[in-house]
Amino acid sequence: MGLLEEIRGPVSQYMSQLSTPSQVGVVAAAVLFFVVFINVLQQILFRNPKEPPVVFHWFPVIGSTITYGMDPPRFFKENRAKYGDIFTFILLGKKTTVYLGTTGNDFILNGKLKDVCAEDIYTVLTTPVFGKDVVYDCPNSKLMEQKKFMKIALTTAAFQSYVPIISDEVTSYFKRCPDFKGKSGVVNIPKNMAEITIFTASHSLHGHEIRSKFDESLAALYHDLDMGFTPFNFMLHWAPLPWNKKRDHAQRTIAKIFMDTLQERRAAGKTDAQDMMWHLMNASYKNGNKVPDHEIAHMLIALLMAGQHSSSSTSSWMMLRLASRPDVMEALYREQVEALGADLPPLQYEDLAKLPLNQAIVKETLRIHAPIHSIMRAVKSPMQIPGTKYVIPTSHVLLSASGVTATDPAYFPDPDRWEPSRWSKDSPLAPTVVRNETEDEEKIDYGYGLVSKGSNSPYLPFGAGRHRCIGEQFANVQLQTIAAEIVRLFKFRNVDGSDKVVATDYASLFSRPIEPAKIYWEKRN
Repeated sequence: MGLLEEIRGPVSQYMSQLSTPSQVGVVAAAVLFFVVFINVLQQILFRNPKEPPVVFHWFPVIGSTITYGMDPPRFFKENRAKYGDIFTFILLGKKTTVYLGTTGNDFILNGKLKDVCAEDIYTVLTTPVFGKDVVYDCPNSKLMEQKKFMKIALTTAAFQSYVPIISDEVTSYFKRCPDFKGKSGVVNIPKNMAEITIFTASHSLHGHEIRSKFDESLAALYHDLDMGFTPFNFMLHWAPLPWNKKRDHAQRTIAKIFMDTLQERRAAGKTDAQDMMWHLMNASYKNGNKVPDHEIAHMLIALLMAGQHSSSSTSSWMMLRLASRPDVMEALYREQVEALGADLPPLQYEDLAKLPLNQAIVKETLRIHAPIHSIMRAVKSPMQIPGTKYVIPTSHVLLSASGVTATDPAYFPDPDRWEPSRWSKDSPLAPTVVRNETEDEEKIDYGYGLVSKGSNSPYLPFGAGRHRCIGEQFANVQLQTIAAEIVRLFKFRNVDGSDKVVATDYASLFSRPIEPAKIYWEKRN
C-alpha cells in the first residue's frame, strides 16, 4: 500500500491543478497521442505472421469502421489492391477478416457448421424483427426444416398463380397512387417501389385474407421492422430507442394479425387455400410436432422481410437505371409487343421465359447493385486457409463480399457499365466465367432439398451454401413481372435528361439508392 499511496498522492495533486479547459485539453491530447502511438506501434512491430495483414488504422476500436461504412465496395477494392484477397480490418473493435474472390466466397459461404456460424452474428438483429424460435433463434437443424417447409410451397403451380396477382397489384397501385395522377410528373421512385414490392409479395405469399387487412399502413409497419436492421443494432438491439420501440410494436402487430387469421381459418374449417400460411398450418417437424402458431406467424414475417430488402432495393435500382437509359425501356416494350402481341394480353408465368431482355435487366441490376454488400460468419474453430500460412482464430469474424467478384473485370468486361445486353451469349460484354445452373454441377442438400453449391461462381446475388436464399426464384418472378407491367404503363427518363444514376446509401446493411431519387414519368397512350 505504501507504493500505491506514493503514486496516488502526486497524481491526485496534479489532477487537482487542472483547473482550466486548456489544461484538461492538453492532458486529453497527450492521452490520445499515447493511445494512437501504442496502436500504431503494435501494427508495425507485433504483427502475427499466421494471421492476414491488418488494414492500417490510427485509432483502436474504431479501426476502419468509418471508411468501411461510407462505401464498403470501394473499401474492399482499395484494400484488395494493397493487401490481396485476404486481409483483416477492425470493425467496431472486432477483427474482421475479408476473403475476396470466388475461392473466398466458397471458403466462407460453404464453411462447415463446426467452423462458421451465421446465428452468432445475426440473431441480435433478426430475432427482434422476425420473432422467437425461427431463423437464427433456433438450432440450425430446425432452421433447415423451416426452410424446407417454405421451399416446398414455392412450386411452379404457385408461381403460375402469382404472376396474375402481382400484375394486378402493380396496375391497381398506379391507378390509386396520388403520385401518378395525370399524364406525367416527377416522383421519388424508391418509396413507390418499396410499397409495390410489399403489396405484391404479401398478396402472393400470404394470401388474399392477409393482404385485405392492410392498406398503405402495411408498408409503414414493414418499414418500422426494417429499421431493426440498422448497423447500430448489432450493439443496441436491446436499447429503448425510438426505432426499436417502433420495431417491436410493428412485430407484435403483424404477428397478431397472422395468428388471428390462423384461428379464423380453423374456425371456418377452410381447407382450400394454397398460400404459404396454408402449407405451414399443415406442416410437421421430423419429431412429429405440428408447427406452433407463433412460429408460423414469425416465419411469415421472416419470409417477407428476408426478401423485401433486396427486392425493394433492386426494383428501385431497375427503375432508376431505366430512367437513365430510355432506349432500354423502349426495347423492353418492343420485346413484349413482338413476343406477346400488340394487344399485350395479361401476363402469364409462361410469358416471362419469352422476354429475355426483361430477365436480363433483373440479372444486370443484381450484378451491379448487390443488395447485401457484406455477409458475415462467426469463427467457431481455428480455420486454416488452404494454400496460405494464415489461420483465422475464433476471435475473428469472417466476411464475404460476393459483390466484388460481380464487378470484377476478370469476369465482366467493362464491369461498372449497366448493360443488360451483356447477358446475351453473343454480346462482346458477355460474362466470361459465369456458370449456368442448368448445367451439371455439384449440388448438396443441407436439409431443405438439393441446391447448387454455386459459391465458385463470381455471380452470387442470392448467396450460397446452407443459407442461400430459398426465395430467389420467387424474387425473379416478382421482379420480372413488376418490370414488365411498369414498362407497359410508362416511359421514364431522368429529370435533367442525363444518363446519371444516384449514389448508393450504405447506412443500413443493405445497399439502397440515396433518396430523394427522382425520375420523370410519362404515361403511355
